[in-house]
Amino acid sequence: MYKAIVEKDTSFEGQFFTAVKTTGIFCRPSCTARKPKIENIEFLKTAKECILKGYRACKVCNPLASLNETPAIFQQVIDELSENPSIKFKDYDLRQKGIEPSQIRRWFLKNHGITFQAYQRMFRINSAFKKIQNGESVTHTAYDAGFESLSGFGNTFKSVFGVSPKRGKEQHIIDMTRIETPLGTMIACATKEGICLLEFTDRKMLETELKSIAKLLNATIVQGNNPHFELLQMQLGEYFKGERKEFSVPLHTPGTAFQQKVWKALQSIEYGQTRSYREQAITIDSPESVRAVANANGMNRVSLLIPCHRVIGSDGKLTGYGGGLWRKKYLLELEERNS
Repeated sequence: MYKAIVEKDTSFEGQFFTAVKTTGIFCRPSCTARKPKIENIEFLKTAKECILKGYRACKVCNPLASLNETPAIFQQVIDELSENPSIKFKDYDLRQKGIEPSQIRRWFLKNHGITFQAYQRMFRINSAFKKIQNGESVTHTAYDAGFESLSGFGNTFKSVFGVSPKRGKEQHIIDMTRIETPLGTMIACATKEGICLLEFTDRKMLETELKSIAKLLNATIVQGNNPHFELLQMQLGEYFKGERKEFSVPLHTPGTAFQQKVWKALQSIEYGQTRSYREQAITIDSPESVRAVANANGMNRVSLLIPCHRVIGSDGKLTGYGGGLWRKKYLLELEERNS
């Protein structure tokens, strides 16, 4: 591993990180910064381990910037599909672009839970759904979306949304996408009103949260574009660079009156500041409801935008966070540095 960092070997990217004891910084194997002596280094497997041990990300190689990033060649295909959902990329088409079909299939299974072909079908049916909602005819929409028959379109539509295309206007939809951040991949969901879910993909309760939001909004969650995603991605990028302290992305957060009060109180905690659960309970004029406040915090489905990471224990220690305490530590330190 030391040989790899001396030679700045990019083939070791993602296999380990170099943590420098004398500077408290961790780097990629290919970092171009001056190399420390081997006795001043410890090699760690993940960025999570580095952060938990108190190391900071190197500003030269930015080891968190491309964590699980979508490969550029895959992103190009996704962008083409977004611009024209009726496109059908077959294995031959992928090979013409220099993509091995089995490679993109594995990547989509790992990161989206479905194959690339299934992703394409989902994107087409999502696009068709929105056209029907906007008043376009079923026949025109079916053929425009690339379906070869009305019966095939009807069967696919019903299998996804549970209703026939003619009843499509009665159905609701939640768009879902994948967003890369320095702390890992996040899943974002949105309706016309705003972002209704933003969570890290490794959160244990993610599947339960997805089912819950679909039930609350009486909607089907489908991979697809949403006008709010572009603004969300831009503002998250600015936040992680330390250039944004407030988010203006519209939110759609159904919940009880008490949960709404707690979530509103969370949004009142200023950037770079923290509050205990007891202080939060006092803020909503309910000092005896510390446990209920903690439960409502845990029910927050919109990480970062509703900053539950700014709530800590009354003793000043970091307490439970759905994204993991290592992420909470990173977020609080990021905000402290840029306050």
